[in-house]
Amino acid sequence: MGSSPTESPAAVSAPGELFTHDLGFNAPLVAGADEAGRGCLAGPIVAAAVLLNRDCLESEGAGRLAGIRDSKKLTAKARERLYPEVLDCAVRVVVVMRSARYIDANGLHVSNIECLAEAIRGLGSGPEAVTLVDGFALKGCEVPHRRLVKGDSTSAAVASASVIAKVTRDRCMARAGESYEGYGFEGHKGYASVAHRDAIRLLGPSPIHRMSFDSDAYRA
Repeated sequence: MGSSPTESPAAVSAPGELFTHDLGFNAPLVAGADEAGRGCLAGPIVAAAVLLNRDCLESEGAGRLAGIRDSKKLTAKARERLYPEVLDCAVRVVVVMRSARYIDANGLHVSNIECLAEAIRGLGSGPEAVTLVDGFALKGCEVPHRRLVKGDSTSAAVASASVIAKVTRDRCMARAGESYEGYGFEGHKGYASVAHRDAIRLLGPSPIHRMSFDSDAYRA
């Protein structure tokens, strides 16, 4: 298999230390992969993989990406600002999605692992790259990679992937809010908020709801 032992993060908190972490591998390239939307009741799961070179890692710790961190700890405005900066800095970015219907048919975990594996394969980074995946070892993936616990709070490459995945999915759900009015997708983005569950009870599930999920809103 392509995975290597789990890496547990040190106590990394300052954003600049995420770049220091990745530079510590002394590799010419560091790739990071993360997903968004795993715990949602509706919409796709989205995985992103980002490949950064040493020039980017050495300069961006104090540059335009200096504020990069776990996307969940950033405001929507900050994520939108960082999104084009990651695209500009990265050697390559890959985004992979699986729909709600695919998740229902194949299972959440399988869909998640497939997305992450396809994303890092798409980078085509080669053996000179260190590849980090947030939280998961990708069983059966031929790309050598390391499962990094809390990787989006530890690695600049993983945090960059976190931002790309989150912004991509949020934009997708904002469009879904226009197509399926009344559910409030543009606000809660498919997560199981009280307003979202109430909308499901009132309107019934939409075509992008994950019917395989065990939610009390589906049983009302």
